[in-house]
Amino acid sequence: MTALAATIASIVGRRHVLTGEAATRPYATGYRFGGGPVALVARPGSLVEMWRVLKACVAADHIVIVQAANTGLTGGSTPDGDYDRPVAIISTMRIDGIHLLRGGRQSVCLAGSTLYALEAKLAPMGREPHSVIGSSCIGASVVGGVCNNSGGALVQRGPAYTEYALFARIGEDGAATLHNHLGIALGDTPEAILAALDHGRIDDAAITDDARAASAKDYAQRVRDLTADTPARHNADPDRLFEASGSAGRIVVFAVRLDTFPTEANTATFYIGTNDPAELSALRAAMLAGNTPLPILGEYIHRDAFDLAATHGKDVYLAIRLLGTARLPMLYAARRRLDGAARALGIRAPLSDLLLQGAARLWPSHLPRRLTEWRDAYEHHLIVKVGGDAVETTRALLAERFPSNTGAAFECDAEEAEAALLHRFAVAAAAVRYRAVNADTVEDIIAIDVALRRNDADWVEAIEPDLRASLLPPLYYGHFFCHVFHQDYLVRKGGDPAAIEHRLLAALDRRGARYPAEHNVGHLYAAPPALAAHYRALDPCNALNPGIGKTAKRRHWQDA
Repeated sequence: MTALAATIASIVGRRHVLTGEAATRPYATGYRFGGGPVALVARPGSLVEMWRVLKACVAADHIVIVQAANTGLTGGSTPDGDYDRPVAIISTMRIDGIHLLRGGRQSVCLAGSTLYALEAKLAPMGREPHSVIGSSCIGASVVGGVCNNSGGALVQRGPAYTEYALFARIGEDGAATLHNHLGIALGDTPEAILAALDHGRIDDAAITDDARAASAKDYAQRVRDLTADTPARHNADPDRLFEASGSAGRIVVFAVRLDTFPTEANTATFYIGTNDPAELSALRAAMLAGNTPLPILGEYIHRDAFDLAATHGKDVYLAIRLLGTARLPMLYAARRRLDGAARALGIRAPLSDLLLQGAARLWPSHLPRRLTEWRDAYEHHLIVKVGGDAVETTRALLAERFPSNTGAAFECDAEEAEAALLHRFAVAAAAVRYRAVNADTVEDIIAIDVALRRNDADWVEAIEPDLRASLLPPLYYGHFFCHVFHQDYLVRKGGDPAAIEHRLLAALDRRGARYPAEHNVGHLYAAPPALAAHYRALDPCNALNPGIGKTAKRRHWQDA
């Protein structure tokens, strides 16, 4: 054991310090992309322990990567390539406290708290967090969402954002300092402040409000502006970079303070299919008009994505449907243990993927009849959920427009509504599964989440024929009203993923699109100038998650 590992063991306990390639691999390898060697992984159990671990790592001149659930798709919370100092990962998932303020109208979420846990805690109060679909099911952290400017599916709320945070910086002098910008008086010393949050000692009288925002309050107005030639949201939007928000690990965030939102009691879900994408563009314009209530969500699925999710996302769908979201993180952990044991025995095949895919094939058809009928009839699918006054308005609007010569719509019953949204969620895992079990025919995945301009009516991608020949049918799905799309490309064996991605991104540049839209730049994308400047201002020593956004990796940005 190294001197640093011994010091950290004295802080968090020996079982919560991991060293060696086998023990650290689950933390040092990205969910979809990236990975590299680390000196150790520390798993503190409190904010006070996290602060002490950070100081020990800084004193030992180690790079620090703070990691929550490691569910990101661009490798933004794992190492990548070579560094000029050893790398230590601080995993925050044992620090999962959530404190509700003022009857649940706001929350203070500690470093490892998850969206799922926040959703469950708010539900009895008739409130919900920024996001309640997708990443909330697989244990994604609240703080991770803020640090990565994550998006979310809910049309009215926009990206995760707050200007209230408790964080540490590594200053020009190389020392760690704690900054309490939560707007809550918690104590006078770092350990007193952190201990107060660890134990939930928050006095209402100590909470102050000022002009700062605890959510993206202007998003509802922004998403309605369909004349704008800029995206409604994207990861590097300069308007959303503020301390913890968009920090991507360039500061160490201990807690954030966020708004919560009333849960819609009266909702309805509609399923629309069409063979003419212009019909969906016209529907988007009508539903985002200034005199109509905004929908709750509008999720798009292309037929090819529908098909792959039905065959290679089936186990994810069934796991959520049968086990519930509460057990899904446990299932993912079991998968990691199984794959780790297989590797230790010399089995290089993705054992858990092969077993789950085989089991899913034995399960009978899992989708409601009307969803499969719409798949057979229509290429483009849109799931629209509305609430309150928008229910009757949407019923009338869809009745006016459908059926048409090219499309039709129906209102879902409870089973169909749940199935449609679960199926949409399963699309995101389908490409990863397909690659895992078809390594002999698939070279790799290119995953792009892109924000189109709000006024871009021509949203269907046209790929050059020679490029399409190198790909399996692309998978298109996303948040239609926000004009944010996820585009997954399975490259045929022998293809050059880097060259193909370069051409795909160049085509997006010509269209005025922005990428990534909501999963952060990670180690896949170059940070635009405003984002790179944000990183450099937060981390002048380049000691925290260096290299993110293809920025410099050496101390003090020497190779910038």
